[in-house]
Amino acid sequence: MRRLSVVMPNYNYEDFVGAAIESALAVDWPDVEVIVVDDGSTDGSRAIIEGFGSRITAIFQDNSGPRVACNAGYEASTGDVVIFLDSDDMVEPSIARELAAVWREGISKVQFPMIRVDRDGEPTGGVYPDLDPAPSPEQVRTWMRATGAYPTPPGSGNAYAREFLARLFPVGDRCGDATDSSTLAAAPFLGDVVTLTTPLVRYREHGANRSYLLAEGDRFRKQLERAYQRHLFALDISGHQEDGMRPLFRGRHLLQLRVAHHRLHPGERPIPGDSGWRMARDACTSPFAPGPESATHRLMVAAWSLAVLASPRPLARRLIDARFRQGAADAVRRRTATHAARPAASA
Repeated sequence: MRRLSVVMPNYNYEDFVGAAIESALAVDWPDVEVIVVDDGSTDGSRAIIEGFGSRITAIFQDNSGPRVACNAGYEASTGDVVIFLDSDDMVEPSIARELAAVWREGISKVQFPMIRVDRDGEPTGGVYPDLDPAPSPEQVRTWMRATGAYPTPPGSGNAYAREFLARLFPVGDRCGDATDSSTLAAAPFLGDVVTLTTPLVRYREHGANRSYLLAEGDRFRKQLERAYQRHLFALDISGHQEDGMRPLFRGRHLLQLRVAHHRLHPGERPIPGDSGWRMARDACTSPFAPGPESATHRLMVAAWSLAVLASPRPLARRLIDARFRQGAADAVRRRTATHAARPAASA
């Protein structure tokens, strides 16, 4: 590892972008470039970014979404290792040296947990996600191929090899507008995913980036549609066409989203070929699918899924609400974060 590129898409995060840039500039490594792409912010972000002068590379574009912003930032970058840092997060000064200690040929990405902090940057306790014990690259690849998911942080918690990114960029809209939908899905198939257990990013939790799946009527459908498109993309990338749709129906996190959406919107089929009967069968077999989850968690997912499918709709909705309201969702994400768990929040 020689040069580290920190690419930072930003949209209307004037309260946070300055601290994010400062953290990148403070990384303890002799060769770090910081590239900030402002995606048409309408707040005071531009003035803050311009205030860093020649210490960073600043790109200002019309509002086009995070994927386009990341494409522009990657195109301007030259590092052999690239981090896409959300502009409300912050990197730790030691991040480059921690990466250099494990970097080798054949890596697609190194992933690491993030310290949970509040709006003011103060730790709130715990890390996101819990990656201890660290899975091996072989386990990650096996889980991804078998269930379409593996434990991983979203955006800021990943450092990518340029050789890997060069096979994907510029990223198209096939997997939606979040760049990490494509990169996280492809990483196990185009190289080794190395996992560190040391937190190397501060993940800021504030009102603008916290989501509640029941807050929007179509949120479950969007999650499922994105998962379906990601899976088709992963099939193409991996060349494992013989696996077909089976992995998509074996994932435990996705099973819960499928069940919830089915009970709330029984007439919709975001994933072709899905049905209530199939979900019931998948719930019964889900404890036996490969993955990092404990036996207790596997049984809880199966029991919750069957209960929601069998309950009268008012009770089913209460079970869904209990599972997906923010506190419960946070707890589950800490234990079982997957490559589909969180869309990018920086733009």
